[in-house]
Amino acid sequence: MKTLFSILFISLVLFSCNCGKTTIEGATDTASKIVKNDTIRIANDELEYEIIIIEIGFDSWLLAQPPMGHYGLNYLENRNRLYVLEYNNRVYRDRMRKLYEAEINYDSNVHYGLEVNYLLYNYFEYFQYKYKQKL
Repeated sequence: MKTLFSILFISLVLFSCNCGKTTIEGATDTASKIVKNDTIRIANDELEYEIIIIEIGFDSWLLAQPPMGHYGLNYLENRNRLYVLEYNNRVYRDRMRKLYEAEINYDSNVHYGLEVNYLLYNYFEYFQYKYKQKL
């Protein structure tokens, strides 16, 4: 009985550790990124923005995509501008409310940088793939 209790206790300790938290390489002081259980957080205190992507499977899908430097910044900004416009239109029309719950506040006059635009673009690509939507 004592042995069984010890094995259960050790198993509980091992499973309760916070092993799933990793930091993405290349994080800077102004933009912190953490991957934790399919959650990607990007924050920049200077511009006062924060993007949190909570989507099961997104982080593993992202690893299979072209690297950050593959697309130019102008391409990503233009695609994101179109994707955000269509996404927000669907939020306002209340179409498929389960998919389009909240508006995305993306200001095309703000320079978010390559990293944010890359992740946002890939989120939209993943969203279209996973939910079979065309934005």
